[in-house]
Amino acid sequence: MVRLIEDLAGDWRGLDERIEGLSGEIDGLARQDAGCERLMSMPGIGPIISSAIVAAIGAGEAFNKGRDFAAWLGLVPKQISTGDRTILGKISKRGNRYLRVLFVQAAWVVLIRPKSWQHYGLKTWIDAAKRRLHHNVLAIALANKLARIAWSVLSHGRTFEARRIHEAAAQPA
Repeated sequence: MVRLIEDLAGDWRGLDERIEGLSGEIDGLARQDAGCERLMSMPGIGPIISSAIVAAIGAGEAFNKGRDFAAWLGLVPKQISTGDRTILGKISKRGNRYLRVLFVQAAWVVLIRPKSWQHYGLKTWIDAAKRRLHHNVLAIALANKLARIAWSVLSHGRTFEARRIHEAAAQPA
């Protein structure tokens, strides 16, 4: 039994080394791509997520706005509309499941680091949302927000700037 467990532990270490090597390759490729570099300036977005986004949508020309990208990912609520009433339901979960999961994970990374909220200009928004939303719903809402920001970063060719979030929040609707 001990020999069997030692063999399994050796296999596990081999997989860890292989994963480490592949992660290093992805990191190197992401650092060579301008779009990936801009995306990695965002909160919660690293080499794996940025390379997946760029591989899926390129520079984002397929979408007219960030809302369309978030809907394509399935990060928007289902709408049931009758007459003058619109009822929002659960998130649609339609679209690219892999990217949707990555954005939700990125949102959780941001949410577990409250000290970074102010740095990224998200403190006011997250604090307000925390008061009215369940923590799981908050993660999905933040994932939606991150997806919209990611589309904007790619389509406008700029790096993420916290100042722009403050300006957008300050402008009247």
